[in-house]
Amino acid sequence: MVNRIWCETVIPILWKNPWHYKLNYCNKNYLFIIISLYLSDDVKEFLSRQGIQLSSMSHKSLSFDYLSFCKSINVNIIENIISIGSSLSYNQFLLQQEFYNIMMKTCPELKYLDIISIKHQIFYFPEAKVHLDSLCELKCDTSIDPSYFFGLARICQKIQNLIIINTDPRENDGIVKLIEFQKNLKFFEWKDNFDEDNFVEDPYEEIFFALAKKTDNLNHLILYFQFIEYYEHNYLKNVLPKFSKLKTLKIDNLLFSCEEILKTSVYRDLEIFNTDYISIETIISMIENSGGHLKEVLLRYYCYEGEDDFNEDSLILIRTIYEKCPLVEYLSLVFSTSDDHFAEFEKLLKTCQNLRSLLLIISNIYQVETYNKKLENGEKLLNILIRSAPINLREIRFFDNFKFSLKNLEEFLEKWKGRPALSILTSDPVYRREDYVKLINKYKEVGVINDFSEKNIYF
Repeated sequence: MVNRIWCETVIPILWKNPWHYKLNYCNKNYLFIIISLYLSDDVKEFLSRQGIQLSSMSHKSLSFDYLSFCKSINVNIIENIISIGSSLSYNQFLLQQEFYNIMMKTCPELKYLDIISIKHQIFYFPEAKVHLDSLCELKCDTSIDPSYFFGLARICQKIQNLIIINTDPRENDGIVKLIEFQKNLKFFEWKDNFDEDNFVEDPYEEIFFALAKKTDNLNHLILYFQFIEYYEHNYLKNVLPKFSKLKTLKIDNLLFSCEEILKTSVYRDLEIFNTDYISIETIISMIENSGGHLKEVLLRYYCYEGEDDFNEDSLILIRTIYEKCPLVEYLSLVFSTSDDHFAEFEKLLKTCQNLRSLLLIISNIYQVETYNKKLENGEKLLNILIRSAPINLREIRFFDNFKFSLKNLEEFLEKWKGRPALSILTSDPVYRREDYVKLINKYKEVGVINDFSEKNIYF
C-alpha cells in the first residue's frame, strides 16, 4: 500500500512474531488465508473433502515468503484462526495438524513458542528437531501432560526464558525434566492461576530444586504465588540465597518466613526488586547487601503502623537508598512527615538523578493529623519537588494522606512548566471536585500534566 522498498523492510519485522498484536484474530481471515496457501494441493483436496472451507484465493501466489520470516508459534491464537475454516472439533484438529506441519517445514528457526492449550505433540513432526533446537523462549501451563515436556526436553535445551502458568496445582514431572535439561536458563517466571479448592498437593518443591541447579546462569526470577502459605516451603528459603547472580527478583505473596533469608542474602548484580508486604528492616538489609545497581525498588511495606522504631527505621531507609542505589529509577518509599524525614527525602531527590517514578507512603504513627496539618505537609512536599526533583521524574503516586490545596497545587504546576509532562496518580477522591478538575484540565492543555487520575497507585 506504500511502496515496494517499505514493504520489503517491514514484512520481516511484522512476521517475526505475527501473533503478539492486539487483534481479534478470529476475524482476521488473511492470516488463515496466507498459511493455507502454503498447503500442498493434495492436503487442500483432503481438507476440502472433510468439509473444511479454504479460501477461494488458494490458487494465488504469495508476494512474499511470509513464513520464512516467522520465528514464533502461539498455539492459542492459531486455534482461533483455525476456527475460521470449520467449527467442527475434528476438522479443527486436522487443520491444526497441517498448519503446524507446514510451519515446522517453512519457519527456518523458531525462537518463541507459546504452547498454552496445546493439543498436538509438535515435537513429533519430522522437521521439529531442526527447527525447535534454536528455541529460546517457552510459555506453557501446568495442565499440559508431562509427556509433552519430556518430548520438548529431548529437543529444546537452549531455552533462555521459561514462563509457566500454574493452572493445575499438581506436581508435573515433565516441567521438572524440561528445567533440568536446559543449559542456559536466564529468565524464569512462575504464576499461580488456579482455584483454591483445587490446591490438593504441593507443586513447587521439585520445581525449585531443579531451579537451584541453574544458579550459574539464572538472572531473572519472577514468582507470583497464590496459596503458598499452605505449606512451610523450607526449600524456597533454602534456594533463594543460591541465586547470587540475579538481576531481577520479583515475588508476589512473599512468605514472612523468607524475610530472614533475604536479610542475609547477597545479590550483587540486582537491578530490580519488587515484592509485596516486606518490612523496612528487611529491605534496608537487602539494599546494603546489593552491589549498587538497583534501578527498581517497588515494594508494599508492612510492620510500620504502631512500630516504635518506625521513625528511625524509615530515616535509615531513605539514607540507605541514596547512599547505596543512586541509580534507582522506580521507587516506593514509606516515611513520616517530620522535618528530618523531609530533609532526607530532599537529599534522596538530589542524589538519585535517574528517578522516573515515585510512590510515596506517609505514616504518622504517633498522632492523628488534622486536615490543615496534611495540607501543610502537602505544601512541603510540593516545594521540595520544585526545588530538587530530578529532571527525569515523570510520575508521582501518593495516598490520600497527602493533601494539596487548590492554591498550592496551582503554584506547583505553574512552576513545573518547562519540565517534562508529569503524571500524578492518587487514591484521594477530592480531585474529582469541579474546581480541581478545572485546574487539572487547564494544565493538561498546556502540557504540564500528562495524566492526573484516581486509580490503583501501586506499581
